[in-house]
Amino acid sequence: MSTELQTTTDLRAAFEDIKELFLQGKALEAFDKYYADTVVMQENEAPATIGKAENRQREEEFFGKVTELRGIEFKGVAFGDDLVISEWYYDYTHADWGDRRYHQVSVQRWQNGKVVHERFYYGA
Repeated sequence: MSTELQTTTDLRAAFEDIKELFLQGKALEAFDKYYADTVVMQENEAPATIGKAENRQREEEFFGKVTELRGIEFKGVAFGDDLVISEWYYDYTHADWGDRRYHQVSVQRWQNGKVVHERFYYGA
């Protein structure tokens, strides 16, 4: 398996597609298209979730409990070697957590055209 670095142009195009799908309410479609089978995802300091199936289930559970989505705003992005860092603002109501409004930073590490690691940083 090649571990060749992706060009910034490749990462920009892939991220732009993910961003547009996400803003259209198609986050799971973006997940299916761009996340590796072995992806590791982590929320702040919580234990990481390993594997595409496990992370997809976690994502389905989260989105299934969003009862009202008032807004998602993309704030900005930075690119590095096989790295995408993006900032977002979320405003929604969750069945378990109530009203939520916060900024979030997502740090994605890419390999062979897929996200292999993603960590989310946000306030409680």
